[in-house]
Amino acid sequence: MSFFEEFKKFAMRGNVIDLAVGVVIGGAFGKITSSLVDNIIMPPLSLLFGKVDFSGLFISLNGQHYDTLKAAQDAHAPILAYGLFINTIVNFLIIAFAIFVLIKQINRLTPPPAPAPEPRLCPFCKTAIADDATRCPHCTSQL
Repeated sequence: MSFFEEFKKFAMRGNVIDLAVGVVIGGAFGKITSSLVDNIIMPPLSLLFGKVDFSGLFISLNGQHYDTLKAAQDAHAPILAYGLFINTIVNFLIIAFAIFVLIKQINRLTPPPAPAPEPRLCPFCKTAIADDATRCPHCTSQL
């Protein structure tokens, strides 16, 4: 089998396609969440914490002062953009919470699995045996 035939066989398996669909949907969900955080959640938090835009918070590592994050980036200055990190953490927490709620609802709607049947026990040694066994494989007792 050639390399490309093997790759085609791998790529066309069901779980690979399911994974690809999940990644695409996850990317779209990530953009929606980023928009929610940047445009809906962060402005009230910024107002609450003294009218600060977290995405603009940074520390210049070269000792020079820059008025904005964009100015520091345009000057190719070494910076720690901790405000963007805070936004990323908030994004993650929102995504994790949304997935938690979604999974919780799916689990609520899914019926619980049927309990496993009780195994047949040997009356002599009390070990599990097959239902159609005529002799215990552990103690060799006739059943």
